[in-house]
Amino acid sequence: MFDAEVLIDDAPLARFNCAPTDPLNVILERDDDRLVERHRWGLIPTWAKDRRSGARRINARAETVADSPSFRAAFRKRRCIVPADGFYEWRMTDTVRQPWHIRRRDSQPMAMAGLWSVWRDAQNGVWMPSCSVITTTAVPRLAALHDRMPVLLEGDIWSAWLSADANPYDILAEVLATPAADGLELWPVSRLVNDVRNEGPELIRPIVADALDDGHALRLAL
Repeated sequence: MFDAEVLIDDAPLARFNCAPTDPLNVILERDDDRLVERHRWGLIPTWAKDRRSGARRINARAETVADSPSFRAAFRKRRCIVPADGFYEWRMTDTVRQPWHIRRRDSQPMAMAGLWSVWRDAQNGVWMPSCSVITTTAVPRLAALHDRMPVLLEGDIWSAWLSADANPYDILAEVLATPAADGLELWPVSRLVNDVRNEGPELIRPIVADALDDGHALRLAL
């Protein structure tokens, strides 16, 4: 789908509950080659003292990414795509944290706008690749769950987004001007998602209305 060479020793595994600091598959360009690599979720800038700071940089805000000391260098030259079949958001219903699964209505993979970096551990000399997902204001369909969502890239913009020679300011402005407002669907899923140790396709299966503590939340599943 992305016309990229897979540079991963083992085949990409199906994952249903990726959490910060987990490895994610990302698509990037290096020396005019489009590649699939595995990067730690949580961008570690080249100047960081240790890898732990990356856990605070899983997301970059579209409004500030160009000026943020943590992300601006990657935004200029090291942009990537983070592919995913969907993502989760949560809604608090009284004392219950209810997860919802969001995906494209056509069931095609999402291409999330991302950034990547490579950090060198001064203690052992090991290079660690890492990534972050750029977020923007949520479309109305998702706003009741969370005020932010990933920036989603359509296929006609992928080449420009991945190119280190392209102007990222103009590309991002164009993407944000035409959000995928009608291209998403969502439904409530099992609270097993709330524990990062749980994995499997059962995590994205819809649950029935009786399983929700707050039944009116089901009206969000348009």
